[in-house]
Amino acid sequence: MRSVTLILPATDETFSLEQTLERSDAALRDRDVRFLIVTSMKMTTQACRDSIQKLTQKFGTRVESFDQKKPGIGGALQDSFEHLHTDIAVVMASDLETDPAVLPALLEKIDDGYDIAATTRWKSGARFENYDPLKLVLNFFFQHFFRLLYWTSLTDLTYAYRAYRTEVLKGIRWEEMRFPFLFETIVKPLRLGYRVTEVEAPWRARTEGMSHNSFGQTLDYVRVGIRVRFLPKRKILYTEPQ
Repeated sequence: MRSVTLILPATDETFSLEQTLERSDAALRDRDVRFLIVTSMKMTTQACRDSIQKLTQKFGTRVESFDQKKPGIGGALQDSFEHLHTDIAVVMASDLETDPAVLPALLEKIDDGYDIAATTRWKSGARFENYDPLKLVLNFFFQHFFRLLYWTSLTDLTYAYRAYRTEVLKGIRWEEMRFPFLFETIVKPLRLGYRVTEVEAPWRARTEGMSHNSFGQTLDYVRVGIRVRFLPKRKILYTEPQ
């Protein structure tokens, strides 16, 4: 059975972070699971760090945490890729917006031979809880525009709850430092022809902590999507796809 690392950026999560690890561990009892918690020297609260300490005591060496060096959520995730030593990596949230119960289905798709297993909130109807109605409408049109631009059957290109073969993450030249990085991590693999599939998953508004993804970054997502679509593949890759 392939080993897996769950990548969890954390700033002000406490109870939800603990629940994320506990529920994920319960869902993946038959897996070799590691937890990589990425913190920020400036933004991660002491309460969050106390929760990480409790989790380290509970899960032992399966929990690793470190302060990011590069700025932003994109920088945090890029730093985390350098710490990966397992076969599979999952990018997910620490606040229970991403349901740990979906993890077995994601990993099963990787076992089936896919390079990336993404989640979608749009199949079988919109599965959004407490999502801003205006953002929902804009999200719908955004998804359809970029589905056509990339000629893909994927229905949700912005829900950053995904499982990757680790080689994919390590072989691509990543650039974005802010939240559009979460879009970059699906459109660049699509440009390179990696095999990607989707698993249905709900989205629930966080009940703890504060979201740092502003509505104003939408134009940056558009910029990234259009730029990457016409970027030469040689400028995307560090190495050839495995």
